Amino acid sequence: MIDVRLVREDFEATAAALARRGVDPAAVERVRDLDEQRRALIARGDDLRARQRAAGRQVGAARDPEERQRLIAATRAVSAELADLEPAQHDAERALEDALARIPNLGSPDAPDGFKEEDAVEVARFGTPRAFDFPARDHLEIGEALGLLDIPRAVRLSGSRFAYLMGQAVLLEFALVRWVLDRAVAQGFVPVSPPVLTRPAALYGTAFLPGSEDQLYKVVGGGDDDDAEDLYLVGTSEVALAGLHMDEILAAEELPRRYVGFSTCFRREAGTYGRDTRGIFRVHQFDKVELFSFVSPDASADEHRLLLDFEVDLYRELGLHGRVMDIPVGDLGASAARKYDVEVWLPGQGAYRELTSASNCTDYQARRLRCRYRTPDGGTAPVHTLNGTAVAVGRTLIALLETHQRADGTVVLPEPLAAHLGTDVLG
Repeated sequence: MIDVRLVREDFEATAAALARRGVDPAAVERVRDLDEQRRALIARGDDLRARQRAAGRQVGAARDPEERQRLIAATRAVSAELADLEPAQHDAERALEDALARIPNLGSPDAPDGFKEEDAVEVARFGTPRAFDFPARDHLEIGEALGLLDIPRAVRLSGSRFAYLMGQAVLLEFALVRWVLDRAVAQGFVPVSPPVLTRPAALYGTAFLPGSEDQLYKVVGGGDDDDAEDLYLVGTSEVALAGLHMDEILAAEELPRRYVGFSTCFRREAGTYGRDTRGIFRVHQFDKVELFSFVSPDASADEHRLLLDFEVDLYRELGLHGRVMDIPVGDLGASAARKYDVEVWLPGQGAYRELTSASNCTDYQARRLRCRYRTPDGGTAPVHTLNGTAVAVGRTLIALLETHQRADGTVVLPEPLAAHLGTDVLG
C-alpha cells in the first residue's frame, strides 16, 4: 500500500497522481479523514494513559483517606474511558488499512497517460519479422498436425480452456524451462520451486486481494488442521516469491535478493468469455518461469531495466520478433508503479501479443508484506519489489511454432533449445 504520510503531508499531489490512475478523489479524502480520526484517537489514548500513570502516582502518595478515595475514583474513570477508547482505536486502524488496501500504487510520472491497451507506448523493437513464402498456419493447426496438442480430450476431461501437451511439446517445454533457468542462475537468480497454494495473506501482500477474487481458484478449508483456513491456487509464482520474505527485516548488504521460480499457475480468466478461445493462448492452467527481486529503493529503476533486458534477450535468442510497450498508468495492476509488456509477433494471428511483462512495484507490496531492510542509520525501511515473467511457457510455444514453421509442416528449433532437446526439428 502507499505510505499514508503522502496523503497526510502532500494531499493535493498524491490525489492528482492517483487521479491519473482513475482513483476517485473521494477515496483519497476518505483515507485522509480516517488517518485524522485514527491519530486523534491515538493522541487521546496517549493522554489518558499519561493521566492514568500520574493518578496512580498520586494515589500512592496520598495520605488523607478522603483524598485517596477521590483519586482512586478519578483513576477508575480514566481507566473506564481508556477501555472504551481502545476498541475504537482498533476499529479506526482496521478502517484505515482497508481503505488504503483499495488504493493502488502511485504510478511513475514517466509512465504514459491513459487507461486502455491502445494508450501503451512502443519504446523498442527486437528481432526481424519473418517473411513467409507460404500461408502461415496458427499454432493449433501446427500443433494438432504434429501431435503436440490435444484440446478436445482436455475439454472432455476438464472443460474449456484446458489442453494436453503431447510428445515433443512436453520435451520442448522442459528444454525451454531448463534453458531459461540456466540463464537466470548465471545472472545470480536463486532457483525456487514454490508452493502453488497460498494463504490469503500473500495474495493481500501482493495486492491480488482485495480486488481480483474473480480470477482466483479457492480451495475451501485447504489446510491440514481442524480450523483449516481457505487456500488459493496462485495465478503467478510472483505471489509465493514475494511471500518468501514476508515479516522479515533483510540486511542491506544482502540486497539485491533475486529469485527465479518455476510453477504451474491457475487463472479463472473471468471476463474473457469469447476471447482467445482457439488453442492455448488463454487457458486456466499454465506453466511459467518468474523473476522476482527484493532491492533497496535506490536500485529499483536499474533492476527494472535488468529484468526487461533479460526477457528481451531471451526472445531475441529464440529468433522471435517483437516490441516493448510502456503500459499506461491507468492500465497498470494495483501494485505496479511502472510496467513494460514484451509483445511478440505471432504470424498465425497476424498480430503482436503479450508474452511477458516486467513491473516495478516500488515499496507498495513491501508495506503490505511487512518486508523491510536495515538502513545505514540502524532504522528500517520497506524494500522495493520487482517482478518479471521470464517465460510464459504456453505462449512461448505458440510463438516458436508459428515463427519457425516450415512449408512441409515441420518446425525448426532455435539453437539454444535444439541443444537442450537433442534435435533441431519438430515433426
